[in-house]
Amino acid sequence: MTTAPSAPPASPSFPAFRPLPFMGVIRVNNEAMKNGWKMGAPDWANLGQGQPEIGELEGAPARFDELEIDTPDHGYGPVEGIPELREAVAAHYNRLYRKNHPSQYTAANVMIAPGGRAALTRIGASLSDLTLGYFTPDYTAYEDLLVTFSRIRPTWIELRPEKNWRIGHEELDARVVKEKIGALLISNPCNPTGAVVSGRELAAWTEIARTRNCTLLMDEFYSHYSFADGRVRPSISAAQCVREVNTDPVVIIDGLTKCFRYPGWRVGWVVAPVPIINALTAAGSFLDGGPSRPIQRAAVMVLEPARADQETKATAVEFALKQHLTITALRGMGIEVPGKPEGTFYVFGDISKLPEPLNTGEGFMYAAFKHKVLTVPGEYFDVNPNRSRPAPSPLRGFVRFSFGPPRKVLEAGLGRLAEMVAKYRKNA
Repeated sequence: MTTAPSAPPASPSFPAFRPLPFMGVIRVNNEAMKNGWKMGAPDWANLGQGQPEIGELEGAPARFDELEIDTPDHGYGPVEGIPELREAVAAHYNRLYRKNHPSQYTAANVMIAPGGRAALTRIGASLSDLTLGYFTPDYTAYEDLLVTFSRIRPTWIELRPEKNWRIGHEELDARVVKEKIGALLISNPCNPTGAVVSGRELAAWTEIARTRNCTLLMDEFYSHYSFADGRVRPSISAAQCVREVNTDPVVIIDGLTKCFRYPGWRVGWVVAPVPIINALTAAGSFLDGGPSRPIQRAAVMVLEPARADQETKATAVEFALKQHLTITALRGMGIEVPGKPEGTFYVFGDISKLPEPLNTGEGFMYAAFKHKVLTVPGEYFDVNPNRSRPAPSPLRGFVRFSFGPPRKVLEAGLGRLAEMVAKYRKNA
C-alpha cells in the first residue's frame, strides 16, 4: 500500500525572509483576480492600470513588431548601458530642454537601467547616510524603497488637497534647512494627483538643491503627459533648470515605459552628474548586472528625434482628450477633483461624499469589482515607511482613476461606474 504524501502546511513559516506587502496596483490586481478578473479580460475595464495604452495610436509612429539581434548582443552588456543609447538619451535631453545652455549632457551623464524600479533601487543603494524627504500622496513603490536601505532616514512632507497637492518653494526650503534634508524624492508630474512642479517653481526647487546641497531625485516618468483642460502643454523636466550638468545636484529618472508606451521593454535611465552616474553603475554591478542589449538597440531607434516627437505629440493629444473626458465623467457622478491636474494619466478623485460603501477607496474598489471595473484606493498612495503613522490615512476618501486604457475601454468603465454610483444613491 502506498502512502499519500502529506499535505504542506497551510501557512509555512520561513523566518529567514521578512513579509513584504504588494505595492498598490498589484494589490488591486490580486483582489480583482479573486473577483474573476484576469489580465487582458475583454469584459473588464481596468481603470487602475499603471501603464498607458500600448497599441497603435492615431498620428503616432507604428509600433515596433520585430527585433533583429546581432550575435554580439547575446552577451553581457555594460552595466551602465550601451554607449549608443546613452548618447541618444543625452541628445534627447539637450534637444528638448537645453538648447540655449552652454552646459550640455553627454553619454557620461546617463545610466541605463532595466526599468524604472531598478533605477530607483540603484539610487537607494548608492545614497549615503542622510535624511530623505518624501511626499504624500506619491508613487506607492517608494515606501519599501525608503526602508530597505538603512542609511536612509525618511522624513514626511504632506501635500494637501486644499493646497492643490503642492508645496511652495519657500516652505520647502524651510523644511530642508530645519530638518537637514539631504535629498528629496518626488514624482513630477505626480502619480497619483497629476500635480506638476514647473516653470519658476521648478527653477526655485533646483535653486534649493544648489544652495542647500540637497539632491533632487526627480522621477519624471510622466514628463510628456503634460496637459490641462484638454489642451497639450510642453513636456516637463528639471533638466531645463540645471545650470551645470556635473555640479548641480539634480538626478532625473525616466525611461520608455510611460512616455513612449513601451512598459514591457523595461528600459529606464538616470540623467545626473558624472560622479553620481559612476556610483549608480557600481551599484548596478551587484544589484542587477545591467539592461538587455537587444532591447537597448531598439530603444535607440525609439529616441530618433523625428520619431520621438511624432510619438510625443500623438500621445499628448489623445491623453489630453481622455483626461478631459475622465474629469467630466467623474464630476458628473459627484466625485470631486481637488487641485488642477496637469499631468500623468490619472485623476485623483475625492469620493468621500458618495453614499456608503463608496465613500472610502477600498469600499469603492470592491463595489466596482462587481461592475467589472478596477480602481486604486487613494490610501495606497499614502507612503508610510515602517507604518510610522498609525492613524487612519487621510487619503482613504480618495480613488485613483487611470485613463491609461484605450478610449473605448475608458468610456465603458466610466459608464459602469456612473451606473454603480446612481444605484447606490437611489438606495441610500
